[in-house]
Amino acid sequence: MSKVISAAGAAAMIKDGATVATTCLGLGGWPEELAIAMEQRFLAAGHPAKLTFVHTAAIGDWGKVKGAAHFIHPGMLQRCIFGHVGLCPDYAAMLLAGGCEAYNFPMGVVSQLWRGIAAHQPGVITKTGLGTFVDPRLEGGRINRITTKDIVKLISLEGEEWLLYKSFPIDVAIFRGTTADENGNLTVEDEGMLFEILALAQAAKNSGGIVIAEVAYLAKAGSLEPRHIRVPGVLVDHVVISAPENHWQSAGTKFNPAFSGTLRVPLAGLPPMPLNERLIIARRASMELTPGCNVNLGIGVPGGIADVAAEEGVSDLITLTSESGTIGGLPAGGRDFGLSRNPIAFVEMTAQFDWYSGGGVDVAFEGAAEVGANGDVNVSKFNGMFVGCGGFIDITQHAGKVVYCGTFTAGGLKTSIAAGKLAIEHEGKVKKYIGAVEQVTFSGAYAAKMRQPVIFVTERAVFELRDGQLVLTEVAPGIDIERDILAQMDFKPLIPAKPKSMPVEIFQPKWGGLHAILDAQSSPRTKPALAAE
Repeated sequence: MSKVISAAGAAAMIKDGATVATTCLGLGGWPEELAIAMEQRFLAAGHPAKLTFVHTAAIGDWGKVKGAAHFIHPGMLQRCIFGHVGLCPDYAAMLLAGGCEAYNFPMGVVSQLWRGIAAHQPGVITKTGLGTFVDPRLEGGRINRITTKDIVKLISLEGEEWLLYKSFPIDVAIFRGTTADENGNLTVEDEGMLFEILALAQAAKNSGGIVIAEVAYLAKAGSLEPRHIRVPGVLVDHVVISAPENHWQSAGTKFNPAFSGTLRVPLAGLPPMPLNERLIIARRASMELTPGCNVNLGIGVPGGIADVAAEEGVSDLITLTSESGTIGGLPAGGRDFGLSRNPIAFVEMTAQFDWYSGGGVDVAFEGAAEVGANGDVNVSKFNGMFVGCGGFIDITQHAGKVVYCGTFTAGGLKTSIAAGKLAIEHEGKVKKYIGAVEQVTFSGAYAAKMRQPVIFVTERAVFELRDGQLVLTEVAPGIDIERDILAQMDFKPLIPAKPKSMPVEIFQPKWGGLHAILDAQSSPRTKPALAAE
């Protein structure tokens, strides 16, 4: 008997008060057809209402129509537990304003919860989040005034501090693949990520819940290659066939075979970055690479590291990875974040975070919205906006080295580069280096305790975190320390008698020096591991 059902029929099976869980990133993995049907049913009949909605990554395309935007109607949601919300601004605003209870947890922890729930374990026990806003001694991950209950717990185990993210039953799992046969066996050949659809399906079934999978194509029962099946039909209750316009590979791309690994495209023809502050930051930050290192790149300015590595001919000396589960290739940015062109392998997001949490990332390049005097970093809540932590905490807390990459100020910054010197033509109106951050997404104190190397790279200066304080170590040629650095900060860093100059070579139109720098570096695996707790 075929498991195929209409989207409306599937939506009718979701009861009021249900815990609905999904796994996605942007529009990748997101069952848009089903979400539309759920919204239409709620607007017409008031059901399903008071849902607990759980998701790993952000859902949407920075617009107001797709993704989590279908669930923002008053009364539809009672509680949300999530990793990130930045791709759906109306959803984020609703949560911040107190439209429902809301908890922001590290994206990797949420993905690992699926396995804990499936195995009837008490939850995820991890150090991820200690000292950050998800620590119950700070905010407990609560993001609005109506959220009062602690659902993450500080525990002691073998004399060490850990966090317990508690398990809960899942009533309905919703997710997307590419093809399903009539028996519900599911493949993902056109997707750019594997997500955690198997673990989530197991979690729902072992909770006594149901699994609804959305796909683009329907195959005859028994016709799919067994080795290609990511979720067996025994775990899938219903299959919804989506319209083509509702099946997007990412928030920005309908389909690109280079993202799914079915086609390799030449990368040499990609346009080079223009000579501006973003290129300067990417060049200087890339000097922290070492041969053979495993790398994670955050969204925004850090994505330029991949472009610099390609332009400098060192891409084959490093391995670029994404928290979504891609290994190798050239990670994409913007609306395609989480995808990679020409990846060499895909792993499930949960497995990627297992690797990351154990120290698999040698160097992480991440952005920073706010930096505190003690090395705290905020990327989750600032300037009246809330986007969430995503995989930031999982990655930065366990990486061998963290390099924060971003402009020194924000909001209208304009620079010029000539004759190997940087000039500030118009200063940004928002200071990023402030006394205390609004929300602690990265704890400088915890990093200092773990003796983790932390570097802050901007277009005009480089800082290091030493003994819990920021130290100014390099200044760009053409920059005045008092006028262009200290006057644009709310605290005074430690300053050596004579800070070094940022390499003048990276301020030239052509650089060509990264290969030699890497040749002189040691392998990351010869360096000491982070200190034990």
